[in-house]
Amino acid sequence: MAAIVAYLVIFTFISSAFAYDPDMLQDICVANPSAGIKVNGFTCKAEANVTEADFFFAGLAKPGKVNNSVGSLVTAANVEKIPGLNTLGVSLSRIDYAPDGLNPPHTHPRATEMIFVLEGELDVGFITTADKLISKAVKKGEIFVFPRGLVHFQKNNGDKGASVISAFNSQLPGTQSIAMTLFASTPAVPDNVLTKAFQVGTKEIDKIKAKLAPKKS
Repeated sequence: MAAIVAYLVIFTFISSAFAYDPDMLQDICVANPSAGIKVNGFTCKAEANVTEADFFFAGLAKPGKVNNSVGSLVTAANVEKIPGLNTLGVSLSRIDYAPDGLNPPHTHPRATEMIFVLEGELDVGFITTADKLISKAVKKGEIFVFPRGLVHFQKNNGDKGASVISAFNSQLPGTQSIAMTLFASTPAVPDNVLTKAFQVGTKEIDKIKAKLAPKKS
């Protein structure tokens, strides 16, 4: 556990040193989402109302329950969960994978990501704008980096669960899943765009959309 804590501290300092978010101009600027004012980030809560709870989150301590078709669960520790991260330019996530689970191809438009493997072994990779795949198998205690904005993925190799901690140089890195973006957006991307892009027929597009559509309660 001490080693994990040390790695997290290193992650935070590295992310802070290369922060992509705008620099802070005061000691703290705890996010105040209820202010009703839209800025690039969040307006600051009155300092008199700031408490230790604004800087605390226990949500990454235990594995999340994976219960979906792709076999992975992302638990974010960003400014939406920790208001004190506002203007600090860092955040973390925990990703838990079922056996053979996948964190599907996606991008983070506002941050570089660095993962530290807590448990298990994963195939990870990203694709450059020259369409080159950079990939590697990583195991417990190892680190891999995904450059900002590039499509990337992680796949659990084993027959047991796996987990990683992800560090980002943004308080709110954003996540854009490639499949969900193209096939489950609202309004929908026109079928004639998708059929031409993927060189398939409308039936194939409809099958993919049906699998990705939100389940009705």
